Amino acid sequence: MSRTYHHYKNRDIRVRGIRRPTDLRRLSHALIDLAQAQAEAEAEAGHNRQEDQSKAKKGGSGKGRPAKQEAA
Repeated sequence: MSRTYHHYKNRDIRVRGIRRPTDLRRLSHALIDLAQAQAEAEAEAGHNRQEDQSKAKKGGSGKGRPAKQEAA
């Protein structure tokens, strides 16, 4: 355990803080939660991209030039 000592004018030694070891269990749970959230965000973005592409194939999104129609 590491401590930071300060010597003051009256020569009292005061401890400013105590370093605690890293809680690896808590850290691992946080990293797992982060990875799951990232995977969900990527999956949702991929799903949204697929929906946008399928809408564009069906008839366009209403943006840009209209499709050319051949005269019969």
